[in-house]
Amino acid sequence: MNVRKIVTLIDETTREGGRAVEPAARVAVVAAVIENPWDGQPFVEDLSDGIRQNASDLGALLAPRVIEALGAPVEAYGKAAIVGLDGEIEHGSALIHTLQFGDHFRKAAEATTLLPAVEKRGRAGVTFDIPLKHKTDATIRSHHQTIEVQIADAPHPGEIVVALAAAAQGRPQQRLAPLTSEQ
Repeated sequence: MNVRKIVTLIDETTREGGRAVEPAARVAVVAAVIENPWDGQPFVEDLSDGIRQNASDLGALLAPRVIEALGAPVEAYGKAAIVGLDGEIEHGSALIHTLQFGDHFRKAAEATTLLPAVEKRGRAGVTFDIPLKHKTDATIRSHHQTIEVQIADAPHPGEIVVALAAAAQGRPQQRLAPLTSEQ
């Protein structure tokens, strides 16, 4: 795995809807900008070698960093893979939609649900939203949220941005009724 850079973003919302948010709603993102392991190759039918050589190492790199950056117990989480223009969306999906990657975060966050994800292809500086859901119950509406991310110089055409996001709470000032109230 060839990592060009690691970017950490902390977002704290202290006011929402004209009211104070106490404690501040905190979301952390840690993204690794890596060389696309399939860059420069013609269509690769079987992506398993690249997955085996990179996915677990990426998960092991990012999971403890995002939890440390959050600085609080994780309640919601998500992931992203943004592929540079020379790659395929499937290249990013191959790295993040595997237990070798996701289980690092699930174990560290004491989570049980699937990690919500976004995958897309884009130029350097592309904006992307990472979806987050509750770590043990994806039906808890208060934790359905997104965080917008942009890395000015990534991904280059032959790179992939792989990111994890964690939130210490649900949306600031959330007030939707539980899903069970509609059944």
